[in-house]
Amino acid sequence: MSRNPDCIFCKIAAGGIPSTKLLETEEALAFMDIGPLAPGHVLLIPKEHYETLDVMPAEQAAAMLSHLPSLVRAVQAATGCEGINVLQNNGAIAGQLVPHVHFHVIPRDPGGTFTFNWPAGAYEDGQMDTLADAIRKEL
Repeated sequence: MSRNPDCIFCKIAAGGIPSTKLLETEEALAFMDIGPLAPGHVLLIPKEHYETLDVMPAEQAAAMLSHLPSLVRAVQAATGCEGINVLQNNGAIAGQLVPHVHFHVIPRDPGGTFTFNWPAGAYEDGQMDTLADAIRKEL
C-alpha cells in the first residue's frame, strides 16, 4: 500500500496520528473531522495515498465509496439532521486543503452555520453541446 509519509491523512490511516474512527476496512477509513462544519461531520478517505480523485483507480474508488450510503445513513440517524451534504474538493483551486482524496459527510439542519453559495450560470447558444461533445471524446 502506497502512503505519503508527509500526508496527515496517510499518518491517520497508518495509526500514527490518533483519530476517532467510525469505519475501517482494508481500503477505506471514516473518522470524525476535528474541524467540523456541523456536529457529526465525518471524513471518508482511501487508506492508500491519492492526491486527487482523477488519479485514483476506479476499483479503489469503488471500494472506498461503497461505504458512503451506509455512512450517510448512520450520520443522519445519529445526528437527527434533516439532510446531508457529501462534498469532495478535487484540487487546490476547488478548495482541497489536504492533498489526499477525501469526502466530507456534513449533517445539515435549518439555521446551521455551513452555507453554500451556488451562483448558477447559463450557457451561450451551442456552448453546452460543444462541451458535452468534448467531454464524451475524453471518456
